Amino acid sequence: MDGAKVWLDKTVDLEDALVVCCFPSVGMVSSVVAHFLIDHLELEYVGGVAHPKLPAICLVQDGVPLPPIRAYSGQPICKIEGCDKVLLLMSELIVPDPLVHDIVSSLFVWSKEQKAAMGVLIDAFARKGMKGGLNGQEPVVEYEDTEEVDVLGVAATPKMTELLKDMEIPLLEQGVIKGMTGAMLSEGASRGRNIMSIMVEADPRFPDARAAAVIIEHLNKMLPVVDLDHEPLIEEARQLEEQIRSMMEGAESEPTPSSASMLYG
Repeated sequence: MDGAKVWLDKTVDLEDALVVCCFPSVGMVSSVVAHFLIDHLELEYVGGVAHPKLPAICLVQDGVPLPPIRAYSGQPICKIEGCDKVLLLMSELIVPDPLVHDIVSSLFVWSKEQKAAMGVLIDAFARKGMKGGLNGQEPVVEYEDTEEVDVLGVAATPKMTELLKDMEIPLLEQGVIKGMTGAMLSEGASRGRNIMSIMVEADPRFPDARAAAVIIEHLNKMLPVVDLDHEPLIEEARQLEEQIRSMMEGAESEPTPSSASMLYG
């Protein structure tokens, strides 16, 4: 096999589909969002993206081996005119830089052939003063830090800019977006394809379910008529925060070993 190849179940019809892309992000936000959508929209595994130079690994879920870049499909009712189904692309693997452009180019050729309607890229950026934890692959953005979980958007076309405004998502004025999200936005702009990114402020120290819930709340404006309930993610975030707080308090309360005990056991 030469280069990237998108392969799907032959029964999957993607005409007028909304393609949601969830590649690794700060605080594992994209992964949390992807699994939430799979469960709540009842999306089914239908294929993936292959490349001969991708790491030779697979993900095993419920005893089933799955490729590192996977596709899930379903037909939840869409709130956007011209969209009547969803395809989700996701991966826990950071795509190596030398492969990004080949994979992105193949995705755009494939999505045009399949007549997909538009794309949404889920991403996250680190809270101010924190490192992203993705070895330099995370977005670097300038934004007005508020007390709330901040959200920013980037659009490749005027149509998607208007959609972000309708969703009340502020546009990113300045920044650098890397990896799959950056390449797909750039490619989308050059090809005139309707694609945008929704990025949320996240804590890079642990899976940030609270940030993921904010993304879900915004996706509610474009996906199903029956609202997605993001409260379970909020509760998960509360529980995780309590666990971390307890661990930190426990660590602080432990007595520091004296020099003698360190020397003599």
